[in-house]
Amino acid sequence: MSHQSHGEYHHHRSSENLKVAFFLNLGFTLLEVAGGFWTNSIAILTDSVHDFGDSISLGLACYFDRLSYRKRSARHTYGYRRFRIFGGLITGLTLLLGLAFVLYHAIPRLMHPAEVQVPGMMVLAVIGVFFNGAAVLRVRRGSSLTEKLVSWHLLEDALGWIAVLIGAGIMAIWNVPVVDPLLSIGISLLVFWNVGKNLKKVFAVLLQSAPDDFDVDDFGRRVRCIAGVESIHHVHSWSIDGESHVLSAHLVLADASVDPAEVKAKVRELLSADLFEHVTLEVEVAGEACPQREREEAGSELSEGE
Repeated sequence: MSHQSHGEYHHHRSSENLKVAFFLNLGFTLLEVAGGFWTNSIAILTDSVHDFGDSISLGLACYFDRLSYRKRSARHTYGYRRFRIFGGLITGLTLLLGLAFVLYHAIPRLMHPAEVQVPGMMVLAVIGVFFNGAAVLRVRRGSSLTEKLVSWHLLEDALGWIAVLIGAGIMAIWNVPVVDPLLSIGISLLVFWNVGKNLKKVFAVLLQSAPDDFDVDDFGRRVRCIAGVESIHHVHSWSIDGESHVLSAHLVLADASVDPAEVKAKVRELLSADLFEHVTLEVEVAGEACPQREREEAGSELSEGE
């Protein structure tokens, strides 16, 4: 099997895994909404909002997974993989709004608990574990980072349903309907926490922050240790999609006798080829004028003066 056909096979498999997980999740979400009203369980309705957000996320993941494999164009010179970020942004904001709505209704129930149909909750919890477990098993077969992240998210859903099952078991023994809104609030806070962390990463990529797994200062120190390199400046690093990174830098050589090609090769050795997809290195000789360096120095002086 050629490299190209091998990649196409994994791409097709990845898309199919995400598609199956999407339909499993969406089908159960619709069942869950009906079940939440039937059992009068705010915890189940909370999780239905969460699962609806997961369905949106999986649907967007399927779409952007296909879109991301388009070849780069004159307009999208880095390709289409950055479009994946919009799926995470839309999903995260949808979940935050939905969970805020659910918390608005769940908190008053702490003071005025309502009776729920415990047997119905237990049935839905078992079905929830089954559906989410099946989706997890499906996407865990894949090897892409997207599939791995989705599988962990679906596993979190399955664990949430185990918590609902435990809560229903408690209410089956003791008449403590307050457990239902407590579960709802607990699940909501857990989801808020995870969504907040993911949105932070999404915004970091959109704002072109330096990747978390790359230390710009340490990179600069190691470059200056290379023989023939006097200094390095105008260093910029950002991520295309949270996985593949870009770096550009200006290298200042000690004198004109230093071989630029040799220095560039040594600098590239400091970077992981798996993480850095595009590396642009510009070479200057000590004493040579550089407009970018002059602007950076002027900007630093302005910042210190303020």
